[in-house]
Amino acid sequence: MFQYYVKIVPTMYVTLNNEVHHTNQFSVTRHQKSVSNVNTESGMPGAFFSYELSPLMVKYTEKERSLGHFATNICAIVGGVFTLAAIFDSLLYHSINVVQNKVMLGKTG
Repeated sequence: MFQYYVKIVPTMYVTLNNEVHHTNQFSVTRHQKSVSNVNTESGMPGAFFSYELSPLMVKYTEKERSLGHFATNICAIVGGVFTLAAIFDSLLYHSINVVQNKVMLGKTG
């Protein structure tokens, strides 16, 4: 016996030039159960479909981003790279200092 549960959500896409595209998003969940005897409680053999239509619609609207938004993203990326480089440099510096101090004290194995 196969059972399919289908959830459907109406969706509308609005492009930059105000073209509207109506479509649907869906998800499917499948359950499978073997049926050995027809008279048992496991059910009748077959394929069963259950549909659930969402009462809400999803609307996606394309929007242009400003130059300021682009500049902010670039600054965030550069700042993140700088921060990671500083962390790596600090770890490397402290690791080298620990090894050098052990060498000076003669505690290396």
